[in-house]
Amino acid sequence: MHFAFTDQQLEFRDAVRQVLAKECTTDAVRAAYDAPAARTPRWDTLAELGVCGLTVPEARGGFGLGLVDLVPLVEEAGRVALPEPLGTTTGIAAPLLVDLVAAGADDRADDRTGAWLAGVAAGEVTAAVADPERPAAPVAGADGADLLLLVADGPDGRVLHGLDRAVLEGGAGVTPVSSLDPTRRLGTPEWQPTPDTLLLAGPGLDAVLTRTSDRAAVVTGAELLGLADAMVTLTAEYAKDRQQFGKPIGSFQAVKHLLAGAQVLLEFARPVVYGAAWALDEASPDASRAASVAKAYAADAALEAARVSLQVHGAIGYTWECDLHLFLKRTWALAEAWGSAGDHRARLLGLLLAGR
Repeated sequence: MHFAFTDQQLEFRDAVRQVLAKECTTDAVRAAYDAPAARTPRWDTLAELGVCGLTVPEARGGFGLGLVDLVPLVEEAGRVALPEPLGTTTGIAAPLLVDLVAAGADDRADDRTGAWLAGVAAGEVTAAVADPERPAAPVAGADGADLLLLVADGPDGRVLHGLDRAVLEGGAGVTPVSSLDPTRRLGTPEWQPTPDTLLLAGPGLDAVLTRTSDRAAVVTGAELLGLADAMVTLTAEYAKDRQQFGKPIGSFQAVKHLLAGAQVLLEFARPVVYGAAWALDEASPDASRAASVAKAYAADAALEAARVSLQVHGAIGYTWECDLHLFLKRTWALAEAWGSAGDHRARLLGLLLAGR
């Protein structure tokens, strides 16, 4: 099968790249460390471009597109270490809300999800989603989010709840948790499940949560691709300028081999992530396997790019003055988010043994 992005998808990606290159410089990312915020003028710009509502149905003000359309944009977000929660809100939360309607949530839940989807498309709602496999773990983006989608244990199994701004301001809350990358705004929700927050329970929930975990693995993998690309590019430029023994260190074969090896892993990971996005959009029977392979490949590529970049930069790579540390921290955090490479290899083995 031949797979390639359409001209429209590539043009949209390039437009987003230009906007982010201007609006999300490394100075802007540093500023977000001191004052992290989920919604910013930069987020408003992305909403005006239609990026935030890409996966929101047209009836709710979005484009009604899928992961194949979104993945290149999330990759661009990774390339600049975008502080705002694009992947979480548009790539994970919005499709989950769409799934709730399809799974037969009650009319009241439909009204709420519809309003939330419209808010996402307009750039007025940012969302955080708890990992169904780690419901007690701190939730990325929870501190300051307008909507939290959380899993709890019910009398008949797992249930999904939605806590919007009204609920959060009415008694529920979020305790901030320190993070290696403060722009991810980790938090632990403090709440009690109630009938008013219930969104979905019953046999259809497991399938919804599985699709959510699969999407999260692919979206996180796409961001890791952008981070890896940024680190390799940044380090190659540094190797051209850094002099040792009267020559640029990039002229030394050992340095060339390190960077080439990282680039090779990145080029192998890209089509795997793109293919997994396609498999999810098409509801392929092997979508879960493809998602796990994608996250494992992308995490491996990004971690290798981080290791190589830090080695080539030397100790200066750890310092605040060096831009590299912004990408290192995000990479190390995302490599573990929604399952590490090891976790997904174990999951893949389980799926294969189960014949799924």
